[in-house]
Amino acid sequence: MPPYSDREGGFVCNIAIDRYAVVRLSEGDHSSTPEAAPMVRAALRRAGLDDMAVSVACDFPVGAGLGGSSALSAALLAAIAAWKREPIDRSAIAEAGRALEVEELGIPGGRQDHYAATYGGGLALTFLGATSVRRIALDAATRDNLCSRSVLVYTGQSRISGDTITAVLGAYKRGDATVLKALRSMRELAEAMADALEQGDLDRVGTLLGEHWAYQRSLHPSIPTERIDEIVLRAHEAGALGAKAMGASGGGCVLILCPQGGADAVRVAVQSLGELLDFRIDEEGVSVQDSA
Repeated sequence: MPPYSDREGGFVCNIAIDRYAVVRLSEGDHSSTPEAAPMVRAALRRAGLDDMAVSVACDFPVGAGLGGSSALSAALLAAIAAWKREPIDRSAIAEAGRALEVEELGIPGGRQDHYAATYGGGLALTFLGATSVRRIALDAATRDNLCSRSVLVYTGQSRISGDTITAVLGAYKRGDATVLKALRSMRELAEAMADALEQGDLDRVGTLLGEHWAYQRSLHPSIPTERIDEIVLRAHEAGALGAKAMGASGGGCVLILCPQGGADAVRVAVQSLGELLDFRIDEEGVSVQDSA
């Protein structure tokens, strides 16, 4: 996210999973689920559609670090575009979703989650002024192996990502040496992850995942928690290749990548520390269905 990405260049390796936000628009009095109401109101106001009825459903755990708010904004903005008979421009929806969160709701954050929600699949995202989107080619075997070798643990602890992001950006602007090194290393590791994924080298991806977390957790004291550290420790003791917390961390989910045939042992080792979430890879991204 700016200003780092504008000055230094940013890179994110992302894979979209099948956790969804669903938005339905219809004529009638405005309504929405309470937690989504501020975003819904802001989006409708910007679109000049204040008198719409809106229903929202999400299957993301609260504060999971899985991009749930970005999925919601993508679904909401795509539904509005379809209602207004405008084309579905995935990049435009991603940028509008980020603007909605930052400008209307005052939530600092980057763009990566918004692009993941709109495009789906594996993405290599480069940020330097404009955003460049390159799809990571994942063959069927790599997709299946990635899901079967992954353990995704929801800690049950919510986190306020905006506070963590603001603190890290402040350290970057001050020229903090630890933060500067960590951000540069995280970008380089993400680039290496994208290459390893395209080659189907999941052992390499797992190792890089662990290295990435070591730098991420050094960005700010609030990023790791005792539970996250315990999950990572038990996972490694059970044979995991690497693990990292999702999103800005401070809670949320932990992703663990295991050697071939090693996921069951890791699940047993960490199951008492959180809810295990199964997932598949979503290839479609945002989609629109007309129920009329």
